[in-house]
Amino acid sequence: MKARGGAGKGPGRMGRHRVAIVASLTLLAAAPAMAQANPASPRHPNIVILLADDWGFSDVGSFGSEIATPNIDALARAGMRFSNFHVAGSCSPTRAMLQTGVMNHRNGLGNMPETIPDAHRGKPGYDTVMNFRVVTIAQLLKAAGYRTYLTGKWHLGSDAKRLPHARGYDRAYSLADAGADNFEQRPIEGMYSTAAWTENGKPATLPKDYYSSHFVVQKMIDYIEADRASGKPFLASVNFLANHIPVQAPDSDIARYAAMYKDGWTALREARAKRAAALGIMPAGVPIVTMGTTPDWGTLDAEERAAAIRVMQAYGGMATAMDREIGRLVAHLKATGDYDNTIFVFLSDNGAEPTNPYSSTRNRLFLGWQYDTSTANIGRRGSFSAIGPGWASAAASPLSGYKFSATEGGLRVPLIIAWPGNPKLRAGAINDGLAHVTDILPTLTDLAAVPGHGSSWEGRAVEPVTGRSLVPMLEGAEGSVHGDAPIGYELSGNAALFRGDYKLVRNLAPTGDGKWRLYDLKADPGETRDLSRAMPDRFAAMQADYAAYAKANGVLDMPAGYTADEQINQYAWERQGRPRAIKAALIVGGGLLLLSAIVWRWIRRRRARRVDQAKADVVGA
Repeated sequence: MKARGGAGKGPGRMGRHRVAIVASLTLLAAAPAMAQANPASPRHPNIVILLADDWGFSDVGSFGSEIATPNIDALARAGMRFSNFHVAGSCSPTRAMLQTGVMNHRNGLGNMPETIPDAHRGKPGYDTVMNFRVVTIAQLLKAAGYRTYLTGKWHLGSDAKRLPHARGYDRAYSLADAGADNFEQRPIEGMYSTAAWTENGKPATLPKDYYSSHFVVQKMIDYIEADRASGKPFLASVNFLANHIPVQAPDSDIARYAAMYKDGWTALREARAKRAAALGIMPAGVPIVTMGTTPDWGTLDAEERAAAIRVMQAYGGMATAMDREIGRLVAHLKATGDYDNTIFVFLSDNGAEPTNPYSSTRNRLFLGWQYDTSTANIGRRGSFSAIGPGWASAAASPLSGYKFSATEGGLRVPLIIAWPGNPKLRAGAINDGLAHVTDILPTLTDLAAVPGHGSSWEGRAVEPVTGRSLVPMLEGAEGSVHGDAPIGYELSGNAALFRGDYKLVRNLAPTGDGKWRLYDLKADPGETRDLSRAMPDRFAAMQADYAAYAKANGVLDMPAGYTADEQINQYAWERQGRPRAIKAALIVGGGLLLLSAIVWRWIRRRRARRVDQAKADVVGA
């Protein structure tokens, strides 16, 4: 596939030649020292995990997107694209499964702190943080002699014993929250009181020129180089904030998309489906459903369209800015001689975010008070923007649904695995066999020839890895390493059971009605034809499989009327909204009392002056 990218203004031709010559000489001079400090080891490759936040299935150019992602696409050409790869419908459960290879209810993330109902708090498997019964990939690799680093979003626990520095990472600069501002050390207002960044477990302060994607990559480069003299291979886990709410990007990246997205989300959804088919990511002519929560583009007024177009332009710019930083990291590893002996894993933690934070009057008033919400400022510093369900549906094209749900649009995301210097791994290939996020850890330990673990680790009982190594698929084997084995999933009442080409699924409101349905994902990845009546035996068998999974993993039923959106609003109100409202009320009340006292004092003084004047008039008479 042709890599797409844009060149900004820079030095002239002679200037570029001088820069290239100086860079080449510098690298040639440094090469012997680098080679001596970091000898290539075919047995222990470096590992780079590139985790995007809230990217939909077709948000990557090599998966069908119009967004410029040339550096991610280059990794796709150097490695394998997985077109049938599944994660959780929200970030923390995926991140915990990625870190441990263990299903989310077994690793503590049966739900997240922001979305768990009160009735489930404290129940087994519903810790809302990654528990201590699991072993992280950092712990495994560190025991095998690796240097281990993490930068960016963590969201798996915020106390000293649960931050990445305490879970196997030698160096870590991490955000404990679900998200934060991309231009300054500012939390998502209304959700958190501070932006909880820490370095090696201690509170950290971001630089003044901070932009999230640039910062997490630069910090990772700094970590890699700080310990280069050790000669050890490294694990580099780069966890981007892009494209989580708030959607923000540098002005130049937003401007790149100034002429795009004017036809709306329905047109974009259709265009992406065609490109995905042309690339071989999806079968041609896949039926597409229209989500019931997706607004009709034709009903929007001019002001609403302008805002919608602008936020998608910012979304594209945010993705391109992230891709550019991935390119900078890859270029650095090429310059240091590490590239060929490095395994790259690119994935998203869930589908695109459909939440519209301005959907309620209370939110509109609050956010309008905290941010510059003008259309011209969308995506810039001081803004708070989100693409909403219309664009999120397009980001998942041709799949149905998006983040939070158990639809394919919520669970199926892009995965790329590349090891440029390993000829056994097929380069440029696409594999449509079922794969799961718990498979990443055993795949990496398999490729790196690092011992895994069973039900014990360092003398204590732990959860065994449930994923399977994808190495046979990477080496060209057709189908899935899971064969016909069932794979269960549940989060916030939205549930699924995968078995071979079939999927049993149930979604609660607002994306579903709570009823179980059956789909053939090979023929119908868009989930348009329910086969539950046509295949009653399979439907019943897979329901039994799900019941067994739910029992083994301690899955709890959701309280009546529960939705993740409402729970997030309740969390925000209880943690930030109510205290701020009380504080504001106290401030306003105090101000009114002070004003009343001033007015009353003024009235008394005026009355006193009148009395004094009256007495003076009597004396004068």
